[in-house]
Amino acid sequence: MGLLYLEKQTFMRLYSLLFFCFFAVMNVLAQPYEGKVEYDKKRQDAFLCDYAASPEAVELAVVKYFQNLGYKPVEEKGIFNKDKGFKIFKDAFVTELNKDKFDYLVKVEGRTKKSAESATLSFVIMKSSLNQKTDMKEEEIKKVKRFLSSLEPSVQKEYLELQIQAQDAEVTKAQKKLSTLKAEQIDLEKKLQTNLATQQDTDKEIAAKQLALDTLKAKRAQ
Repeated sequence: MGLLYLEKQTFMRLYSLLFFCFFAVMNVLAQPYEGKVEYDKKRQDAFLCDYAASPEAVELAVVKYFQNLGYKPVEEKGIFNKDKGFKIFKDAFVTELNKDKFDYLVKVEGRTKKSAESATLSFVIMKSSLNQKTDMKEEEIKKVKRFLSSLEPSVQKEYLELQIQAQDAEVTKAQKKLSTLKAEQIDLEKKLQTNLATQQDTDKEIAAKQLALDTLKAKRAQ
């Protein structure tokens, strides 16, 4: 009876832990929503999505997605360009979203300055400089949100690779530091050996000079 009770308690603890992990994972998954973003001197209707990853990882995932479809981004640049940071995929045909070609504008920004593990993707759909979201039906809006959510695995994959690269760089840096320290140790050991040899020679020199001094002093008594 006691054994059964213990097994039941263990099962309940395991179940609670699994439920907690599942709930935690669900909370960090991409969360798409609707909003506004500044582009071309206008407040544009946009789809936004928060990811638990660095801005670089999110941007890599989006750019690679479009590149796999054969589209390269045109990037807004320039110190005085208010649209700086946007990447535009012109006349892109994305079957997951619609049957026509559109211009897709994307911009990734960090959600907070303190954390590198959170980013927001702004996603604008345009055609002939006209924002398309206004005329979208509810099902089309849901499709875009599903698309943004579907990028989550790619985002996390890129984020992991970036973390691996960063950690690899840290390991390489530490290895170089160790190599430098070992080289310095060898140099110091050589200097120490030279120092010891010089000490021994100096001891002999002192002994010889002391003997000469004692000999001279002995002559005083004569």
